[in-house]
Amino acid sequence: MGNSYAGQLKSARFEEALHNSIKASLRSSSGDPQPIFTQLYLEPDQYPGNMDDVKPKVDLYMPCGEPKGQDLLNGRASNGLEELEEEEDSDPSSPPLPYLHQGPAPDGCCTMDGFCQAGKDLRLVSMATEPIEVPAGFELVGAKSSSVPEHILVCAVDRRFLPDENGKNALLGFSGNCVGCGEKGFRYFTEFSNHINLKLATQPKKQKHLKYYLVKNSQGALCKGPLICWKDCKTRQFSNSSASTSKPSSSSSLSSKENGGTNGHSSSPFSLSDSPPTRTPSAASVLFSAQDLARDCSFLKPLASTPGGKTLPIVPMALRVNGPTNGLGPDGHPPLLSPSQVSLGPQGQGYRASDLGGNPVSSAMISGPPKKRHRGWHPNPLVPVPPTAIPVPAIRPIVCSPGAVLAMPTPQLPVAGVLQPQPVTAGETVIVPDNLLNTSGVRPVILIGHGTLPYFYGNVGDIVVSPLLVSCYKGNQLTEKTLASLGLTGSQLLSVETMILLTLQYLARLGSEQIPLREEFEQIVLKAMLVCPGGPSISPAQLPWLARLEASVSGGSVQVLVTYNSLGEGISESLRSLCDGPPYQQCLPTYVVIVCTSKMSGNEFCVLALGKYQARALAEGMLTTNEFLKEISYELITGKVSVLASHFKTTSLGDNLDKQLVRIQRRRKGQVIQPFQGDVTDHIHSQDAATMVPPSESELLSEMFQIHPPQLNVARSLLSQVCSIADSGSQSLDLGRFCKVDFLVLVPPSHILVNQTAQRIRQSGVLVDLGIEDASSAHQRSDKYVVRLDGDVHGKMEAFMRKVKQNPYTLFVLIHDNSHVDLTSALSGSVCHGELQGLADRVVNCQEVLEAMNLLVLQVSCFPFTLQTRQSRISVHNEVHWPANTDSLGELSPKELVYFGLRDYSSSLQWGVASPILRCDDAFEKMINTLLERHPHLHSMVIRSYLLIQQYTEAMMSLTSSPSLRDHITPETLAMVEDLISAPGREGTKGRGHMLLVRVPSLQLAMLARERLEDVRDKLGLQFCFAVLLGSPAAELSLPRHFANRLKAWRGCEIEDWVPHTYEDLEGLPCIVILTGKDPLGETFPRSLKYCDLRLIDSSYLTRTALEQEVGLACSYVSLRVVKEPCRSMAPKDPETDKTSGPQDPDLELHMDLERPQSTGSAATRGPGSLAENRVSSSDIPDSSQKPSTSSCPPGGKAGSIMMEDGMGTTSSSPRRVKQECDSLGSATSRPSNAPPSFCSSSSSSSSSPSSSSTQHPSQSTQCGRGSKSPRVSPRTVILSRAAYNLLAGESGSQLSSFSLLPHADVGWSSPLRPLFTPNLQGSEQSLFYRQWTVARQHHADHEAPPGPHPRRLLLSGPPQVGKTGAYLQFLRILFRMLIRLLEVDVYDEEELEEAMTDLSEATPPASTQWPDIEEIRKLPFDLFPRDPKFRRASAVYTDKMPKGLKDPKLEGESKMPAKRETVSMRLSMFAAHNAFHHCDQCHQYCEASPATQLSECTFHAFTFCSSMLGEEVQLHFIIPKAKEQHFVFSQQGSHLESMRLPLISAKDLSLLKSPIFTPTTGRQEHGLLNIFHAMEGTAHLHILVVKQYEMHHYRKYWPNHILLVLPAMFNSAGVGAARFMIKELSYHNLELERNRLEEQGVKRQDVWPFIVMMDDSCVLWNAHQPQDSSSDMADTGPSLTNVSLKTVLQHMEATPKISLYAVCGARKWSSALARRLPARPFSRCHLHDFVMLNVELTQNVQYDLNRYSCEEVDFNLRANSSGLLLCRFNHFSLMKKQILFGGHKDFLVKPKLVVSVCYVSSRPHSTNLDHQGLVFSGLLLYLCDSFVVSGLLKKFSFLKGATLCVICQDRNSLRQTIVRLELEDKWQFRLRDEFQTANCSEDRPLYFLTGRHV
Repeated sequence: MGNSYAGQLKSARFEEALHNSIKASLRSSSGDPQPIFTQLYLEPDQYPGNMDDVKPKVDLYMPCGEPKGQDLLNGRASNGLEELEEEEDSDPSSPPLPYLHQGPAPDGCCTMDGFCQAGKDLRLVSMATEPIEVPAGFELVGAKSSSVPEHILVCAVDRRFLPDENGKNALLGFSGNCVGCGEKGFRYFTEFSNHINLKLATQPKKQKHLKYYLVKNSQGALCKGPLICWKDCKTRQFSNSSASTSKPSSSSSLSSKENGGTNGHSSSPFSLSDSPPTRTPSAASVLFSAQDLARDCSFLKPLASTPGGKTLPIVPMALRVNGPTNGLGPDGHPPLLSPSQVSLGPQGQGYRASDLGGNPVSSAMISGPPKKRHRGWHPNPLVPVPPTAIPVPAIRPIVCSPGAVLAMPTPQLPVAGVLQPQPVTAGETVIVPDNLLNTSGVRPVILIGHGTLPYFYGNVGDIVVSPLLVSCYKGNQLTEKTLASLGLTGSQLLSVETMILLTLQYLARLGSEQIPLREEFEQIVLKAMLVCPGGPSISPAQLPWLARLEASVSGGSVQVLVTYNSLGEGISESLRSLCDGPPYQQCLPTYVVIVCTSKMSGNEFCVLALGKYQARALAEGMLTTNEFLKEISYELITGKVSVLASHFKTTSLGDNLDKQLVRIQRRRKGQVIQPFQGDVTDHIHSQDAATMVPPSESELLSEMFQIHPPQLNVARSLLSQVCSIADSGSQSLDLGRFCKVDFLVLVPPSHILVNQTAQRIRQSGVLVDLGIEDASSAHQRSDKYVVRLDGDVHGKMEAFMRKVKQNPYTLFVLIHDNSHVDLTSALSGSVCHGELQGLADRVVNCQEVLEAMNLLVLQVSCFPFTLQTRQSRISVHNEVHWPANTDSLGELSPKELVYFGLRDYSSSLQWGVASPILRCDDAFEKMINTLLERHPHLHSMVIRSYLLIQQYTEAMMSLTSSPSLRDHITPETLAMVEDLISAPGREGTKGRGHMLLVRVPSLQLAMLARERLEDVRDKLGLQFCFAVLLGSPAAELSLPRHFANRLKAWRGCEIEDWVPHTYEDLEGLPCIVILTGKDPLGETFPRSLKYCDLRLIDSSYLTRTALEQEVGLACSYVSLRVVKEPCRSMAPKDPETDKTSGPQDPDLELHMDLERPQSTGSAATRGPGSLAENRVSSSDIPDSSQKPSTSSCPPGGKAGSIMMEDGMGTTSSSPRRVKQECDSLGSATSRPSNAPPSFCSSSSSSSSSPSSSSTQHPSQSTQCGRGSKSPRVSPRTVILSRAAYNLLAGESGSQLSSFSLLPHADVGWSSPLRPLFTPNLQGSEQSLFYRQWTVARQHHADHEAPPGPHPRRLLLSGPPQVGKTGAYLQFLRILFRMLIRLLEVDVYDEEELEEAMTDLSEATPPASTQWPDIEEIRKLPFDLFPRDPKFRRASAVYTDKMPKGLKDPKLEGESKMPAKRETVSMRLSMFAAHNAFHHCDQCHQYCEASPATQLSECTFHAFTFCSSMLGEEVQLHFIIPKAKEQHFVFSQQGSHLESMRLPLISAKDLSLLKSPIFTPTTGRQEHGLLNIFHAMEGTAHLHILVVKQYEMHHYRKYWPNHILLVLPAMFNSAGVGAARFMIKELSYHNLELERNRLEEQGVKRQDVWPFIVMMDDSCVLWNAHQPQDSSSDMADTGPSLTNVSLKTVLQHMEATPKISLYAVCGARKWSSALARRLPARPFSRCHLHDFVMLNVELTQNVQYDLNRYSCEEVDFNLRANSSGLLLCRFNHFSLMKKQILFGGHKDFLVKPKLVVSVCYVSSRPHSTNLDHQGLVFSGLLLYLCDSFVVSGLLKKFSFLKGATLCVICQDRNSLRQTIVRLELEDKWQFRLRDEFQTANCSEDRPLYFLTGRHV
């Protein structure tokens, strides 16, 4: 590998200093030797008091400083052993030079310090809580790098290559793994050091750089352990250099040498990190040029994190710098908001910051490595910068040109290579005074205004530069289009002078506890532009005077400082004045507006925020959530909080807290406070308390799933949107392909949320309804359909995507729930605060998901703003928003529940009640302000947390043992704790109580709070009264067994090992839940949650999502009267007030129908909408025989677990309850009016408690009298910090509302100015607003999204806890129903009318039932009565076996005929006939024209024949596609159609279908079932569509491959009788032609196939019915039904023996009754219709009545039977007919005055007629009677006296001839006035008819 040290400094003095330093360190006993830096450059007697005179240098890294407790001497810190060893080989005056053999990093690799080349964070502070896989035989060790001395890098090393405890037995060589990216098998330490970016100045040696073993502390976090004993290092003694150390200060914590020699190690359990640096460069100056700062808004270089893993906003976002002389605050603390080290070397690569002007709080830099697309990895080291006359400042934040508004300089790339200092003038330099923060107690925030800011250097860690308002001054960057949308022109832009005065006005009117907000000031600027274009003309002389005048109204809180040279002059003066006077004593202005009226550069200005509250809030508000959580973690780990912690070790009365608690514990002597049914004065033995269990519920509550109308409406909207995607023509979704639905739900990484969602899936029964699980497995497998977005998600997603690929006919839905939680780009994702980021982007936006055509992505969010940017992947048309039912508020009864959401909380402030439900704890805020002033170095959330813990601690003590503490506790805290402790003891509660939710975002602070509160609770004897739970997303609920037993008793649960899995399972349990985690993740809380303590949510939460999702924890369903009563009591002052008096937001009023009766079965869900959509699967109906699951207990407590108000009455539940699927509606169940109440208010009154007072009680009491019969469900009480309260108070406060804030930290405003966001913007309008005015930031997953939205992605948005989970599960259900509906049809289900009297026992079927026996069939009588119910509107045909009830005529009104024919939904089989909408790969060539095929490729042929019936020649037209011409015979010239080919009867080809199929159809070119490809199993067949002439073009368009037979124009208005008539006439004529043709070929005439098939266009399915084998187990279940093809039915019929002797064959109509019993006979002689095989030869002389529009088949059957022909029905085949509502024959609604039966008699000779002897007839109808009707025939019938006669003829002459010929005048009486004529159009001849009476 070589040992060249070329390029290294080899001076004798350096080697001497190095030697002396090592020697001193080995002899040192304290571990504080003098470092090489001092020996080389500073003699002890020359060591200056400050570092200003030390040679400046450009340092790549500016470390933050040491924690308190670090010993300082003359401004510099002493070093420990490990720091010393790192300095052995390098000159501290120059930057570390990389080891020459390292070479440049490979292209695209990360070279950031602290990260491996794969870009993974290796720093201990980042990895401390991460799970690390350590292979067997390996150890975790810590490596130190000279480039990041403050950090330890985590490595995994084979222990064989490490020494034992004696420093021996280490194998030579190396074997290690990277714990960041997981790369294994590094065999050389040189290779490994390159991979982890050690950037060494010497050849890598493991002995130098592998420093510590890493161990886990009591909290399970990884921390620094003992040193690795290289070369017996344990014998080294740590000595203290007397020349360089002093005694530790009195406030210092104990020093821990193992934690860094001198690192302050607090008593906090979180001291996990390596020690921060002690050695810092002099002046630490870093130069930024203006071009650097402006270049593409990406002037930030990659940032190595500060100690503790802080990733703070740095320059340019905060434009802050760190380069204090010693890297420490004046008291040894690292500055709270000092930036991470700024890497300025050319190898550094900047992440693109968000637009400095376009973002109010510019987003923090990502702490991850540079992306591959960034260029320029220069290995060249930085050259030391020579000293200059004026020390080079640390920062040149920004250069602004003068003008109307602030403009950015032209972007220019920085020069690669060496960065040379630029000479600057003294006037542009600001030296930040030492000890600024300590002296003044404030870290000033400089708000960039307009103009040139100076360079800063010196103690720059004590100032913060913020671009908060800078965008408001950038009007000239607005495009003309944007200006036009704002109603502005370029001439209306404001001058700088006007901007200054506006800024002063704004600052002057801010309250003492308010901070400037960008969005608020932008609206002021916009209004000013609209009202006063350009602003007033102000001269330079007027400006100072006017500015001071504006400031004068502030009462001194705003001051104006006017300078004439530069802004730096004013800033310097202001900073100097801060340091004057005794610390913390001077009265500072809140803001100083510095105005520079230079003649050279014009007017410039900036704002200095000096108010202690405002400066801190502005600085902390610049941190992202990840950043401030890392800052908190750092403060806890490094012991910075030790001073604060020691302050809280005493009570408010000055007693030692721990000692007092021990005294109280000893005084109890093993006794504890009784858990319930008593008060705090009742004590029992702890063992008795542990076994106390409330009485069990009398009945186990069963569950039923219910969907409420709003959820159903949302589900339908989603379904409608999916259909719109399919119908869009974009070919992105083909719903016709799918026959199944499957899904996967992605949720944020929360175990409880997974359990909650799986429980919803389990209760809904959706898995069974979708058919993807059976009822037995669905309960156990529901959690397989929910996946957390954690490290295991990739494997589960791979399995899911394999399913997607393997099942192309299943439509998969990927549901991304709470999709706003993590939308970090996968490219910039990293581990932040212990959470993986960027996972959602990797999963939801991966290429496989985007390209899968059978996958829908549904993103669900209550705060969808981050999904609604200009780069959104979701089309605005694919958004579904929760409905707003504001209009129905007045329609609900006061008992019903309505949604109470965010805006309701805001509007509740106007109710005027004494105890509002949204409140600010002013006493707590006063205490906090005092503490914040004392501890300016700590993050305010740390201070708030410690105070909160103390408040709860002392509240518990005051209520149990120390009443004197009561005056030191805020009333809010006292009332909450009092309610928590006393509620379970009230009468009738059975021990149930309330939940108190405390939100602590930091995991370490939450663990501290849980540990402390548990300890205090236990020592006070309250351990059995209430639980203290840590609600962490990373862990399951952990509950002591005695509390779990109590829950089981309330629920009536008998499962021994049952434990709660969700927060809802804690219903009724008195408990404090400390909810931690960066964001609330959507968990639902029980109705017993009464208080939400959000006092830790302060000015760090300045985006809409961050703030509103915290308050969203309290949203739920409440009783309507809770909303109505306060609103009614308010007297509106004006219409506007009236409008806002009640809930107004669309997201808020969801009115749930909870009073519907609870019936079982599917009727339970009947609401609006069809039963099919809203039905509940049978698997969801409670079954008492089913045993409870082992994994979950039926949550009976949800409905019956909350106490009655004021203890009035007992709590019980109705035996059955309906499970609501709304997220927070679980317990809000209606009940029968006579049932005992099952739930009541979660806000029980505690007024009965002697210790509470009305002024202190934080709840609304209940506002419900003792005699109240119906309990009320009240909103939760929310307690906020002052900052959050001001924003949520909205219009009632003086600041803008939360909805006007930046919607999410991951997005930025697209324009400096934009229209006002009005609160009445509803879902879709709000989305359009955000899509126009926000853009995704660089780290956002949508930043580099494709230009257009994804076609198969949808968004469901609704307010928190409104019921979105239930809605999307219902969507899955109705989506599946719709897909099945696409594969289902409604078929007629009408049972045949049975004969009146039939002795079925006598009817013995023939021996063989497969085919009919001709002789047996002849013996059967023909059933004259048409038994199909479709003929029930027609007159009955008389027979002696008529159905009951039809023999006697019925008068009008007595007939109970159904208005609608019965249908049933039937799944299409593989043998179904289809309409034009069916598409599949098998049949597309059958029904679709190929692209190359033109309509002209069909041939037109006329076919003429003479009809004896019509007495004239008829010409039909065939349209024959080329592919079908083989079915026809043409003349030799090929142009003339001669005949249609017919097969032979004797043909034995099994695949041959002999009968041509004719389908008469009209008006159904789309909906007619004309595609019989699948019904014929793909077999070749001849299918002819018979159409009317005017519809020919429609049918040609839809069915280009079908043969069309076009009827003559004269039949355009004819009915179906005419079509059948022409089919039969044509077929007989064709039969004769074929016989003639084949006879010439030697075929017998009788051997030509004489049958045709006439089939309706609604025949869809065919079935075969077989009787069950009597020996079968299924014999009792009825006959089996098998779906068969049309081909099977036809081939079976065609194979009938002696088939040519049958006139007509057919099948029966299907009905569900056939599933119960088979018909008595396998064959029948009866009416055949819909689907018949007709023998055209035998029926030659029997014609269809061409004048009939209906019943033409009944008429034909009667004629054929009377002619002696055989009609045979195959009863073991059935036909299903689809209900088609389009086209076809429309029934004429005939309402006869008298319903009569008709006796059919044929006049033909030799006809078979009914024996009518003895029958008396009531009328005679002679309709166009032929010559066979003679007078002798009529005289055979007997008529009643007065019987009616009607004779109908074609003209008057024929009418009279008929009367004479039939001798009618003998028996019938006529009058001239009884002759009528039909009213016809001129083209049609009228009919004449005459009526008469029998005499």
